Amino acid sequence: MTDNPLIRRARDTDLPALIALFAADDAGGHGDTTDEAAYEDYLRAFNVIEASQNEQLFVAEVEGEVVGTFEIVFTRALTGRGALSMIIEAVQTRSDMRSKGIGAKMIAYAVEEAKRRDCRLIQLMSNAVRTDAHRFYERLGFAKSHFGFKMKLK
Repeated sequence: MTDNPLIRRARDTDLPALIALFAADDAGGHGDTTDEAAYEDYLRAFNVIEASQNEQLFVAEVEGEVVGTFEIVFTRALTGRGALSMIIEAVQTRSDMRSKGIGAKMIAYAVEEAKRRDCRLIQLMSNAVRTDAHRFYERLGFAKSHFGFKMKLK
């Protein structure tokens, strides 16, 4: 267990560490890369997220190093009598820092934020091949309740 990782909002100076985290993810298949030519794409996305009232990007920091990240998105629909929901996206822990409590701390932070915002529910999706992650989320109280579908456009 890593003693009390700091969970904080991401800063643009965190981008190199975040990009490296995503690029190291072989199972995700998102096409992330540390190629410098792609940096502006990440910076543009970061700026959109940072300006949004419904999206927040966080990092987990240990001894001054970014070792994890997650994003939360708030959405409101007419179902559930117009209640607010949270979606947790892009949960990543650096491979050498897994199984040290960092992921649990990040999810607990997101859950507390959902409660603070009076959300009806929290949703997340996990790649079907990530069976360890599925067990992790179930240990934290998430239930497999729906099937997810995707249509890749690019």
